[in-house]
Amino acid sequence: MTSSALQAELRATIRTIPDYPKPGILFRDITTLLGNAQAFRRAVDALVSPCASEKIDKVAGIEARGFILGGAVAHQLSCGFVPIRKKGKLPFKRVTIGYSLEYGIDEMEMHEDAVARGERVILVDDLIATGGTAEGAVKLLRQLGAEVVAACFVVDLPELGGAAKLRAMNVPVRTLVSFEGH
Repeated sequence: MTSSALQAELRATIRTIPDYPKPGILFRDITTLLGNAQAFRRAVDALVSPCASEKIDKVAGIEARGFILGGAVAHQLSCGFVPIRKKGKLPFKRVTIGYSLEYGIDEMEMHEDAVARGERVILVDDLIATGGTAEGAVKLLRQLGAEVVAACFVVDLPELGGAAKLRAMNVPVRTLVSFEGH
């Protein structure tokens, strides 16, 4: 976690949309954070700082908001970026995995040559809820021989247990702000 001042600043820039995508869900929309230059910069800096002195080969971002954040983190770390996409979106030879979402089941994939065996990778996305998407991404990266050194998210919904699920897979989890409920 981050300082309480930064948490409060970031929390204030995240819009909550009730009953989306279905009744009873409080959707945490980070597009308002992304549109605020100072908050966006502070969030990226906070995601980067714990690993700035480590050797990182790649940042993997989960479609779609993970592309925005992950690209910025990769730029700051001067390393490559790997897109993890929904099935059918990548043009070259791919590896695919099924995963559980908070709202159902889906598949994601990445190019089979996106990471090399032994490369140190940070996984980035906007939010961790149940952890199904992030768990699938970690398995995909490990399938190709990458070492997932951390998983980083702006928002954690701790009641849904996703961060704990990744920690049980021996992946350190870094989050910037948490929200109760889901």
